[in-house]
Amino acid sequence: MSADPTQVLAFETDCHLFDGCGFPAPGLHSFLFEPLWGDADSNLYFNKTMLLALLGSVIIVGFFWAAFRKPKLVPGKLQMTAEAGYDFIRRGIVYETIGKKDGEKYVPLMVSLFFVIWMMNLWSIIPVAQFPVTAIISYPAVLAGIVYLLWVGLTFKKHGFVGALKNFTGYDKNLGGVLPLSMTIEFFSNLLVRPFTHAVRLFANMFAGHTLLLLFTIASWYMLNGIGIAYAGVSFVMVLVMTAFELFIQAVQAYVFVLLACSYIQGALAKGH
Repeated sequence: MSADPTQVLAFETDCHLFDGCGFPAPGLHSFLFEPLWGDADSNLYFNKTMLLALLGSVIIVGFFWAAFRKPKLVPGKLQMTAEAGYDFIRRGIVYETIGKKDGEKYVPLMVSLFFVIWMMNLWSIIPVAQFPVTAIISYPAVLAGIVYLLWVGLTFKKHGFVGALKNFTGYDKNLGGVLPLSMTIEFFSNLLVRPFTHAVRLFANMFAGHTLLLLFTIASWYMLNGIGIAYAGVSFVMVLVMTAFELFIQAVQAYVFVLLACSYIQGALAKGH
């Protein structure tokens, strides 16, 4: 099996069961792409995941622009779909978590985060693309970083320096002797662990889902030989099942990311101890 990251597929197309070659399992090469432009060694390049992220952003912006550029009192199908999506995030996540009064100003950001993440996830099951952008940790990390900076900034703005430290450390004088230990744990949990888990939760789910899809897809092709055709059929059914399951997980992960972002903002806006 070739480990060339420039290959179009993540496995050898001429390798089948009973041909004397081993199973071409997915690996690191399945997540590496040759630069479409530039040089990887110079760290100045443009590759497939960047292209998909850019196209995904353009699609989302184009969709909402087309839906709302000429809004009508009686909306058409496109405007109705866009309004339903926008309203779902606004009422179902932002208002429920932050509240209507405080949360209204954060609705555009949360709607943008949800649909951009969802689109980047959806690339996994779109022909030709067939790769979830969020399976590359740098993308969830940047999005989580944006939420983190907003959350920290709001906390200091709302509570001041001392109040923010109390907020980050979960200060409660009623804890008595365990207060120093509790504050230390809360400090590291909030300021260090929280942004890490926020990014990794999205990344890990998309990484695992893509790996499973690859595994069953490769297995279907690999066993398509002789008596192995029967097993290939079972594996292909699993590809269909996993694709349907991924559709669900992709939406759920976008929802969870935005829900957590709203909960962090709500915590920043909450009254101090």
